Amino acid sequence: MNLILMGLPGAGKGTQAEKMVNDFQIPHISTGDMFRAAIKGQTELGVKAKSFMDAGELVPDEVTIGIVRERLSQGDCEKGFLLDGFPRTVPQAEALEEILSSLGRKIDFVINVDVPEEILMDRLTGRRVSPTSGRTYHVIFNPPKVEGVCDEDGSELIQRDDDKPETVKKRLEVNVAQAQPLIDFYTEKGYLRNINGEQDINKVYEDIKQLLEGINA
Repeated sequence: MNLILMGLPGAGKGTQAEKMVNDFQIPHISTGDMFRAAIKGQTELGVKAKSFMDAGELVPDEVTIGIVRERLSQGDCEKGFLLDGFPRTVPQAEALEEILSSLGRKIDFVINVDVPEEILMDRLTGRRVSPTSGRTYHVIFNPPKVEGVCDEDGSELIQRDDDKPETVKKRLEVNVAQAQPLIDFYTEKGYLRNINGEQDINKVYEDIKQLLEGINA
């Protein structure tokens, strides 16, 4: 099965990816992992990617797409893959269609773990951290025994700048703007499946598993 996983920050995509990879024995391919492997292997494209990254520049589409092509051609992808973090743009999605076509394959599903922005705000702004022990809490999902105080060392918990509402709101806005054209593209192709990510983690996975078990049924 050839899958793409989508979801806004805080949607729980990472947890679901781990479960899918364990159950269905397909490689979890993230953009970061692909770049690191290509750079470590000193492939021609890896060397090119590193030169852009070292200069603090975005890696151009043609290099990213080339690295994806190399990765999907590897033996462990023969039975399928789970792409995470690629594609990020419609041109990348179109290039992926061409890559898969050249390999005689196609996408089965684009799974979008769908959670309303207001719930994501609660999830992402609720994190609190001990500045001394580094221990992490969440005001709703994993609160300390005493509000605002670390269980471990009694230090006063803080909210990191990147967890503050204004920062999270901006981050979500950027991600929504980036994701919407892809959602439209894959809806038109008939690949997109929205999974309700507001549910309990295990129920979210049950829904995903039921969808995937239907592929080879």
